[in-house]
Amino acid sequence: MNFSNIRDNERSLAVVMVAPAILYIAAMIGFPFLLAIAYSLSDVTTGDTSLHFAGLTNFKAALADPVFWKALKNTFIFTFSSQILVIILSRMLAMILMEEFRGKWIARFMVLMPWTAPIALGTIGWLWILDSIFSPLDWLLRRVGLLGCPDCFFGSMSNLYWLGVPALAMGSVILVHTWRMLPLATVIIMAGLSSIPKEIHEAAEIDGAGFWRRMFQITTPLILPIMSIAFLFGIIFTFTDMTVVYVLTRGGPVHSTQVLASWSFLKGIEGGDLAQGAAISLFLFPVLAGVAALILKLARRTEVV
Repeated sequence: MNFSNIRDNERSLAVVMVAPAILYIAAMIGFPFLLAIAYSLSDVTTGDTSLHFAGLTNFKAALADPVFWKALKNTFIFTFSSQILVIILSRMLAMILMEEFRGKWIARFMVLMPWTAPIALGTIGWLWILDSIFSPLDWLLRRVGLLGCPDCFFGSMSNLYWLGVPALAMGSVILVHTWRMLPLATVIIMAGLSSIPKEIHEAAEIDGAGFWRRMFQITTPLILPIMSIAFLFGIIFTFTDMTVVYVLTRGGPVHSTQVLASWSFLKGIEGGDLAQGAAISLFLFPVLAGVAALILKLARRTEVV
C-alpha cells in the first residue's frame, strides 16, 4: 500500500480517517442494536439463552402492561422537564460566568464538578440529602420555619419524605438530573457566547439597546443553534439514562418515577426476561429518532434565518 498516494488523495484520506469512527459505531452501537432486535423477537431469558422465534409477542406484552405506559409517560415528563430547566439555568449561568469577577475560576470549577464526578457517587450523595429521616434539606426547612409547624409553608410534618411521595419523588429525580446535566449545557452555551464578536454588542450599545433587548434580539438568536444542540444532546442522554432514577427510587414509589430505561433494565436484567427487556428498550428508538430529526430541522431553519 502506498501511503503517499492515500495522503495526496482527499477521498482515500477521508475514508481512512473516518474508518475508526465507523468501526467504533458498528461495534459499540450497531451490534448491540441488532442483538436487541434479535432478543425482542425471541423468548430468550437469563436462564435459557437459546433463541426461539416468538414474533411480536414481547411487543404485545409490553403494550398490554400498564407499567409500560406509565414509564413512557414518566420518560417524557422526566426528560422535557429536566431539559427545560437545564437550558434556562445554563443560559443564566453561562452569562454570569462570562463576566469578569473575582474568584471566576473557582466558580467555573464548582459548576463543572457535577459533570466530572462519577454520577453514581453524586447520586448517592443526593440519596442522603433526600433521606426520609436524616435529610439536611428538611432540617434547613425546619430551621427557617417552613416545615414542622401548623402554619408552615410545607406543613406540620417533621420531614417531607422526598422519595416516598410520588409527586415529590418525581420532582426529586428531575432536580438531581438537572444538577447533573447543567454543567455540560453551560459549557456549550459559554462556547456559543464567546464566539459572538464583541463589535456586535458594542454597536448595539451605541444604538441605545438595553440589556434585555440585546439578550432577546441579538444574543439569543445568535446562539439558538448551539442551544438547540445542547437541548438535543440532553434529550437523547436523558431518554436513554436510568442512573438517577435507579439509585434514588428504583422506579418507586409504586412505579411513579419509572422510566423506560429503568423498566427495561428491571425486566430484562434483574427480572431475567431478556426478550421483554429488549422489546421495551426498542421503543426508545423511534421516539429518539423523531425528536432528533425535529430539533435538527429547527436548528437548520434557525441557521438559515
